[in-house]
Formats: sequence, structure tokens, C-alpha cells
Amino acid sequence: MSYILNIETATTNCSVSLSKEGEVLALKEDYNSNYSHAESLHLFIDAVFKEANLKPQDVDAIAVSKGPGSYTGLRIGVSTAKGLCFSLDKPLISIDTLEALSHQVQIDSGSIVPMLDARRMEVYAAVYDSQYKQLRAIQAQILDEDSFKAYLDQAKVYFIGNGVEKTKEIITHPNAIFIQNKLPSANEMGKLAYDKYKIGDIENVAYFEPFYLKDFIGTKP
Repeated sequence: MSYILNIETATTNCSVSLSKEGEVLALKEDYNSNYSHAESLHLFIDAVFKEANLKPQDVDAIAVSKGPGSYTGLRIGVSTAKGLCFSLDKPLISIDTLEALSHQVQIDSGSIVPMLDARRMEVYAAVYDSQYKQLRAIQAQILDEDSFKAYLDQAKVYFIGNGVEKTKEIITHPNAIFIQNKLPSANEMGKLAYDKYKIGDIENVAYFEPFYLKDFIGTKP
């Protein structure tokens, strides 16, 4: 049997799960609007091991959400995951943040658009079908009333993520369905990580970097 520790820090949700062959055994997360990764991440990791009655040495791999998302959040998550991989001598698995987010939606038809808030009227978004096959690669895009029109004209489109709040004010197409108050979670990472683990789809721990999509730009407070 395979145990995987899953770490999600791409948004304000500091989320950790421990899964066994894709099934989540323990989940700990801080689902609020404030970043708490620096204070909470290691506490949450300890908590899921205790809940599952396992030790860090028992895991077979460490999985981390690779982005896109918050620059600082991703750095904390990836740094923690890499540190655990080095200290425990375990492989590192990276999970696409938007792909994992799309798995919070179960539909029979139509498409899913997981989206994360970026600057101003911009979002990071991808498009998946009802079977989670990617229809459009991840892009950083400026929203307008015609965004995703090609998909909306064909069928229902389910928007999910913290980019939904500003999207629903712009896109008024009748086929647009907005799923609010949802963030990426380690709960959906278990199965995706296990699928990668089975085929040996792992990262080079020394050289792996988060997928920022856009360069970090610092601003004065």
C-alpha cells in the first residue's frame, strides 16, 4: 500500500492531507481569507500524521500543489515539501493546482473552468471537460464579457475558484454557473498524486520550482 502526504498552499487555504492509495485518511486545512501557511503548515502536517496514526517515515511520497497561485504561498509549500523529501529520502510529486481544483466539480456534461484571482481583472484559468480532460491550457487572461464564449455557446460552463467573484460581475451568459467560496484543497490531491506515483511521474527534488505562470512583481507597501 502507498501513503502520500499532500500539501496545498497556492491560495489562502493552507491545506494538508494524508492519503492511502488515493483515498484521503486525514485532512487539515485553514479555509479562510488570511494567509496562515508560515504559522500553520507544519502544525497541520503533524496533525494529519497523528490522526492517521502514522509517522513521516511511513509515507511513500510527498505531493505538492505546483501552481499557479500566490508566489509566497507556493514558495512555502514547495520548500516544505522539498525539505521533507530530502530528510525522508522520498520522491516528490507535483500536482497542477487548477486541475485539482476542477475535481471539486462533478458534472455529466459541459465544461469546468477553475480560476484563481490575479491582478485587477486578470485570472489564471484553464478549461476541462466533464471527464477532467484539459480542453485549454492554463492562461493568464484579462476578463471581458466574451471570455470563454466559445464554451458558453455550446453548453453549461462551471466556474470555480477565488476568481469567480469578479468573473460573475462580467460574464452574464445564461450558460455560466458560478460555484462560490471554493479554493484548492489537498482533499482532491490524493487520487491525482497516487495516479502519478503508480507510473513513476516524479520531480527532480533539487531543481523543481513552482509554476508561477507570471514573474513575481514586488510593490511598495
